[in-house]
Amino acid sequence: MKLSRRTFLGQTSLATLLAGVPAWARAAAQQSVESAGQDAGGGIVNFAITPEPPVLVSFANTSGTSVTVSSKVVEGLLEYDRQLTPKPQLATAWEISADGLTYTFTLRPAVRWHDGEPFTAADVIFSLQAAKKYHPRGSATFANLEHIEAPDPLTVRLRLSRPAPYLILALAAGETPILPAHRYALDEALQNPLNSAPIGTGPYRFKEWVRGSHILYERNPDYWLEGHPKVETLIFRVMPDSAARLNGLKNRSIDIGSNSPIPLSEVPRLKEFPHLAVSTDGYEDNATITALEFNLERENLANPLVRQAIAHALNREQIKKIAFYGYADVTVAPISRRSFPNYHLDIADPYPYDVERANRLLDEAGHPRQAGGHRFALNLHSNPFNPGFVRTAAYVRSALSRIGIQVTLHEQDPGSYIRSVYTNREFDLTVSGVSTMFDPTVGLQRIYYSKSFNPAIPFSNANRYHNPEVDRLLEAAAVETDDGRRAEQFKAFQEIVVREIPTIALAQVHGVTVYNRRLSRFDETAAGTRGNLALLDIGNA
Repeated sequence: MKLSRRTFLGQTSLATLLAGVPAWARAAAQQSVESAGQDAGGGIVNFAITPEPPVLVSFANTSGTSVTVSSKVVEGLLEYDRQLTPKPQLATAWEISADGLTYTFTLRPAVRWHDGEPFTAADVIFSLQAAKKYHPRGSATFANLEHIEAPDPLTVRLRLSRPAPYLILALAAGETPILPAHRYALDEALQNPLNSAPIGTGPYRFKEWVRGSHILYERNPDYWLEGHPKVETLIFRVMPDSAARLNGLKNRSIDIGSNSPIPLSEVPRLKEFPHLAVSTDGYEDNATITALEFNLERENLANPLVRQAIAHALNREQIKKIAFYGYADVTVAPISRRSFPNYHLDIADPYPYDVERANRLLDEAGHPRQAGGHRFALNLHSNPFNPGFVRTAAYVRSALSRIGIQVTLHEQDPGSYIRSVYTNREFDLTVSGVSTMFDPTVGLQRIYYSKSFNPAIPFSNANRYHNPEVDRLLEAAAVETDDGRRAEQFKAFQEIVVREIPTIALAQVHGVTVYNRRLSRFDETAAGTRGNLALLDIGNA
């Protein structure tokens, strides 16, 4: 089922809605009532998050919650609509030279930092230098950036050594935040106290961070977009317990939660609560494909017949239903159809669900059934960052048992998972998530590019896959400025990996936002709730 549009849900009694409202929510409600006559049409919005972010500025930390809280205060040069088309934010116009080597940005005039200082090109220059030095993806994203100059205070020019067609998509607030150069020193940027009490140009100003409890932002009355924001107070509530988040949404003490804030199994029950709704929009810049990855250093898994047999044993429709409760799209190719329709390869599955065929291939590969019907054993490590990955792993174990492969599941904490799979390479199979992010070169190349293999770097070529033609195509796409040719390169790459299956793409996961129907305009960009929420509006529900 397609769930890209909002689905509004059911009804319950007022007594049920008010039951169990915590003290902080009652206090917030009272504050909202007292300020209702003097705010800009807003009031208070309570946003459930987990885990608590380590910092509140995302230039050196890419955790989901760091990005979510950072982008409300610290903005980017651009933002992107749900088709990933660049739109103005702190830059009002931009031009890319025909050879792809020069980017010129015109900056928004009359913008001021929250401390009153003017925003200028010096801030952009410093911020790009900081991103290149400290951002986990910065050294790769800005690898071709040779020089930055400011012809005047409201113009910035980037000069590249080689084209980087993905660069124009890397300038959102969450990925490349623009920092106040007058308050930072490059060599000491990571130690700056503003990382925990940020100053930005955004629609909300930092007020307080009570660790373990909440992060409070207030409306910026001097924001450059006239009439916005309309929300007076934005409170991020640190809520590690999913039951507490669910109850908070039900009893109205929480207004919104993103990135599947409640178990997907609970979503159908929300029909009992007329004030709640679900959206799967606003995740287009971070599309995640659930995939089964093989350790190709294992002799049996290096045999393509064995990998083909395993592929034939898996029913993607069942994975969509069992692991993600329908909040996914089945896929064969690894580039997201939803986010990159021009790059996605629409191809029939060369190894469709066929248990009989799977059994024949294993026999042909020299793995006949032994006593008890067993052929051989494998271990499977599931990525713990998404419960759907764990459920997918359980399905894979069951599916492979039907073709005589014994699978032992390993469920671990994040640190142990990374050590077992990437550092120590103790795995045979792993179920994980492969994010295309805002561009396949940035998000996907690391999974298939042979030079990405490095046991010290997690989530990069766990397979130890090496195909010279795949490397050539990925290298070409990374510098191709003609989007039509780039699409052909990405499709040719996908055709190879779909047939060789070092990794089996299974399903594209839908991000799920649960929210109070009184909220609107939070999911209009590719970043959704990870954007600046300047347009967030409050009605009645």
